[in-house]
Amino acid sequence: MRKKNTESIGEVLSQFFSENEVFQKKLGENRILNGWEELLGASIASYTTNLYIRNSILHVHVSSSVLRSELIINRHNLVKKLNKHAGMEVIKDIVFR
Repeated sequence: MRKKNTESIGEVLSQFFSENEVFQKKLGENRILNGWEELLGASIASYTTNLYIRNSILHVHVSSSVLRSELIINRHNLVKKLNKHAGMEVIKDIVFR
């Protein structure tokens, strides 16, 4: 016997993630970390290592001092671009080391 109020798995998962803010934030963080190379390009991503997010701050280790200074100058634009890619405000600042 088939139930009348059946839902697809995609709809159930979408509803579950939309109701839980913790999962939404973790998914946004994952989108930012995975989208770093896509948004900045392979050449810039090759100089960056050890990306992680702690307390809404993205920490990035950069091996080139010249690239680090360029990224620091464009920090606010990068925050906007990464949050837009995530679909929500996940990070508030970026720290380059």
